[in-house]
Amino acid sequence: MDISHANPSPHGLRLYWNRVAEQLQRLLGDSVLCLVARLGIASVFFLSGRTKVEGLLSITPGTYELFQSEYALPLVSPWLAAHLATYAEHLFPLLLVLGLFTRLSALALLGMTLVIEIFVYPDAWPTHLSWAGLLLLLIARGGGTLSLDRVLRLR
Repeated sequence: MDISHANPSPHGLRLYWNRVAEQLQRLLGDSVLCLVARLGIASVFFLSGRTKVEGLLSITPGTYELFQSEYALPLVSPWLAAHLATYAEHLFPLLLVLGLFTRLSALALLGMTLVIEIFVYPDAWPTHLSWAGLLLLLIARGGGTLSLDRVLRLR
């Protein structure tokens, strides 16, 4: 009775695992990874932007109130901050979904994340760190093969 398959060697397990890992990398690759990162982080910011408006892009009175009280930023008027944040939360996620100007959009949202972390919700760092991880991936790798950046040959 051959028992070599019942007790595989560490070398055999490593070879098997490396083959599985190669197949997963080929199957998923950067294209799917970047697409999921783009869609995931875009949804977070876009849905946040939608809470600040009525209709297409009419900023609500409640949004102005939030930027005067809870989101108060130094050096920027609440009115300007409300407009900049609301429009950014609509524009940059849309660009990420399309994979157009991916690095620029991810960099802008990373800047926004840092502002939120430092000035608004410093105790929410675990959430902001997960956002930063997705955004840094997109800044480093771009939109991937399933993006308009690739179609237009934009780095």
